Amino acid sequence: MSAVISGVGETDYSKRSGRTTTHLGMRAALAAARDAGIDAREIDGVVGFPHSLSSEDVAANLGLHALRYSVTVAMGGAGSVAALGHARLAVESGAARHVLILRARNGCSGGRIHERPSQLPAQHFRTQLEHPYGWNTAAQRYAMICRRYLHEHELTREQLGAVALAARAHAQLNPRAMTHGRELTMEQYLAGRMIADPYHLFDCCLETDGACAVIVSARAAADGPPPVRVLGVAEGRPRTPDDLTNRPDLLAIGLAPAAAAVWERTGLAPADMDAAMVYDCFTFEVIHQLEAAGFAPEGGGGKFAASGAIRLGGSLPVNTHGGLLSEGHLSGLNHVVEAVRQLRGGLGGTGLGARQVEGARHVAVTGWGDLGDGSFAVLANERGTAR
Repeated sequence: MSAVISGVGETDYSKRSGRTTTHLGMRAALAAARDAGIDAREIDGVVGFPHSLSSEDVAANLGLHALRYSVTVAMGGAGSVAALGHARLAVESGAARHVLILRARNGCSGGRIHERPSQLPAQHFRTQLEHPYGWNTAAQRYAMICRRYLHEHELTREQLGAVALAARAHAQLNPRAMTHGRELTMEQYLAGRMIADPYHLFDCCLETDGACAVIVSARAAADGPPPVRVLGVAEGRPRTPDDLTNRPDLLAIGLAPAAAAVWERTGLAPADMDAAMVYDCFTFEVIHQLEAAGFAPEGGGGKFAASGAIRLGGSLPVNTHGGLLSEGHLSGLNHVVEAVRQLRGGLGGTGLGARQVEGARHVAVTGWGDLGDGSFAVLANERGTAR
């Protein structure tokens, strides 16, 4: 039995939803069930996340009277891709038939990132050693990783800007994107106000209200959309995953071993990917992960991005929906949704219109979480699994 992604769903993405996270989550879940061609009450597994809707919330509101599998994945933004692994194991073992992965958040109107409860590990490090020095946001922590990279490798602001501009250009082809209708030029990017050196305004992801849902099933409904297979998925962690300031190597992240494991298990390589959805909390982390996963050589990610390779029409289109930088921030589950739609469109038909990657067979999806946790998956349509 091989796991397939049978359905995906999402709400609109906004700065002020005016709705509870429960309402948003149920809308996305019902949309995913309709997409999968099943009654939502057939869902019998739930993968959730900290500080989000619990399995009990989901079961009560969807009327799931036969929920028999549930798990919470605490890997921050790496959790959305890691969740595919948990869902896959559940359906392939027979523990559940249809597993719902659900992210719902009022990430803008319900509390900005510095106001929300932290799920970072080792809170005594955070509160006793970092907060007294004013170091308490994701931008501040991850800027230090980028500064280390700048010490070891060449990286220009224009190369970081190439990531931001590619995401924004793709968002102009996506009516659901929060930045749709707002183009970004290099001049505007370079003039963005400082957030945490070297990150300026447009290096940072959006804060978003909305919800995404993905259903992983033992088999696809006969009258449903083309199934997308989870060919491989793995997770990894850096050394000292609870601490960043004392880490032996700031640039060694969990994505590297996760990607290596997936390449080995699937027999595929970076060159086999038709597109990649890369967790883009900050512009440098796209470059960082492209190198860690083997899409670009060490120290060469900036040049790779600036070459146009990550744009539609390039050798590896990245975040064709606009990503966290320009579509919306649903902790990377919207990356999985976009990968599924790209693969369905790769079989022919209308697809995603101007942002469709023609003939897409394999799409890689990455997750980045907490202080460098990583997750990596390769998804494929039926053309991709027949190779």
